[in-house]
Amino acid sequence: MAAEPLLRVRNLKKYFPIRGGLLSREVARVHAVDDVSFDILPGETLGLVGESGCGKSTTGRSILRLIEPTSGEVFFQAKNVTTLDKRSLRALRKEMQIIFQDPYASLNPRMTVGSIIGEALVIHKLAKGRRAREERVVQLLETVGLSADHLRRYPHEFSGGQRQRIGIARALAVSPKLIVADEPVSALDVSIQAQIINLLEQLQAQFGLTYLFIAHDLSVVEHISTRVAVMYLGKIVEIAPAKELYTNPKHPYTEALLSAVPIPDPTIKRKRIILEGDVPSPINPPSGCRFHTRCSLRVPSCSQNDQVLKEISPGHWVACQVRTGVATA
Repeated sequence: MAAEPLLRVRNLKKYFPIRGGLLSREVARVHAVDDVSFDILPGETLGLVGESGCGKSTTGRSILRLIEPTSGEVFFQAKNVTTLDKRSLRALRKEMQIIFQDPYASLNPRMTVGSIIGEALVIHKLAKGRRAREERVVQLLETVGLSADHLRRYPHEFSGGQRQRIGIARALAVSPKLIVADEPVSALDVSIQAQIINLLEQLQAQFGLTYLFIAHDLSVVEHISTRVAVMYLGKIVEIAPAKELYTNPKHPYTEALLSAVPIPDPTIKRKRIILEGDVPSPINPPSGCRFHTRCSLRVPSCSQNDQVLKEISPGHWVACQVRTGVATA
């Protein structure tokens, strides 16, 4: 029997208003996230990929209500996150945490590492007294590969990889079930990226964590993800098990992304797909399929009909009328 999803996202939208004129009236909207739906099962990692500006980070932050969604629903263990009041939301934050992209900007430079990690323990009343709190912080530091000596140091005394480990320890402090990893390795050196990815996998196995892993590097996502969702201009265009997506991509945009991933073996030849034109503006996105302005497979109906995810094989969903056989000339 299939497990119940830990997280269910339904028709999530986030529009940012653009204001102008003397009265600062709304003159346009940025369609950052536009009708996104997906599930995440307990213990799995859903990779969310796409080029910069497609709405990945906005999706993750809207789920946690770090920014308020325009519309849609987010269910975490059957609780509707979008309708919770501030007090209920704060209590639920113990179950859902985030690892930020920039380890240099996400840590308060005026606080020691012990205070940064221990702050959540104070807010959620998870440690009685200073000594118990420090013991818990030392335990968390050792869990992420740091030592007790780092407790009283400040963020500027650490490297980028060490700072990201501190960010991971902070997220783990409240024993969450879901962690949104918002491009956690994109600001790090390649050698350090592998260490952080391996650490996240170890922590997942140790604590039974569930990840929404946001990234633009497809090779990183392939290594850590159970399933992968591909996003383009605010919409999800394909969702599939990781192995299936990388070996048998169906959406033309997914094919183009994968063709750009470097292959270390020079004997393997791969056809490079060069997309025509530029990414349209999210202020005025194209009608119908968002990708039709750059797609080599487009037919006239692509510009008229909205893209809808359809299941073409078990667990493999594609939003392409041509590939799912429903396009009309």
